[in-house]
Amino acid sequence: MKTINAPSLQAILATAQPPLLLHVLPPESWASQRLPHARCACVYEVTFLDTVASLASDIASHIIVYGAGEPTLEAIAAAEKLTVAGYQNITIFSGGLREWIDAGLATEGTGLAVTPPNYQGQWRIDPTASVIRWTGRNLFNHHEGTVQLSGGQFAIAGDHLENGTFAIDMTSIACTDIPDQAMNQILLQHLANADFFLSSEFPEATFSVASAKPISTATLGTPNFMIEGTLTLRGVAQPIEFPALIALNDEGQLIAQAQLEIDRTRWGISYGSGRLFAWLGKHVVNDLVALHIKIKAIC
Repeated sequence: MKTINAPSLQAILATAQPPLLLHVLPPESWASQRLPHARCACVYEVTFLDTVASLASDIASHIIVYGAGEPTLEAIAAAEKLTVAGYQNITIFSGGLREWIDAGLATEGTGLAVTPPNYQGQWRIDPTASVIRWTGRNLFNHHEGTVQLSGGQFAIAGDHLENGTFAIDMTSIACTDIPDQAMNQILLQHLANADFFLSSEFPEATFSVASAKPISTATLGTPNFMIEGTLTLRGVAQPIEFPALIALNDEGQLIAQAQLEIDRTRWGISYGSGRLFAWLGKHVVNDLVALHIKIKAIC
């Protein structure tokens, strides 16, 4: 694949018939800062090739693609898509915006940077859009299901969490992988009795948040906060910590997701534990329970 550097690109753009220059990041990036005369065709969109076709119907057209610059891959991805689609004359400006700006060359656009998310405020959990998915395992099998959050709230001031408490309805446990209703109910009764959660006596579990610290090395799509707090389950309180991915959606609602495993025996749930009982055979149940938590909160 052909590549070009900033001085050579500046020279070719100054010719009488310059090639088509494509900014392959999203429109908001193009509006903020772009190379002069660049057109926008976001490579992340499924309509990317259609957009390029509307700008260059001739597959022999010379097209130069660029993005933010190395080491990110958007320009390479765009060039690969165009090549597979049959375009014959593609050049990558791999240095992208970074190299162009570092060379002191002029850009167009508003110059406005992306506004960082503002998490400050009093947040209330939306129980209808929040859920915990669980997976329990034994040596040869697993079961999975859901349990509902019944409410919760937390407050964020400045860059730190002031307080937060979440309530979990332990009577809402459901199993989603056993289609036979009779067997499904047998498992749910097993989980509800003294072998596991004793939900008749402890119908609610709580998680009290002690801190939510930003993870400095996080990238988009990876956990960006480390959550610490106390989980009270079956009347037993134990500290836990886990990474979570927290973001604001387009409606300004806070979405938090986390995946973690807890050792149920720390909360006195000992049934089938190979660490605590002998000769379990087929009755063994893994100590670790996997949880996938999704929370939606409204300010």
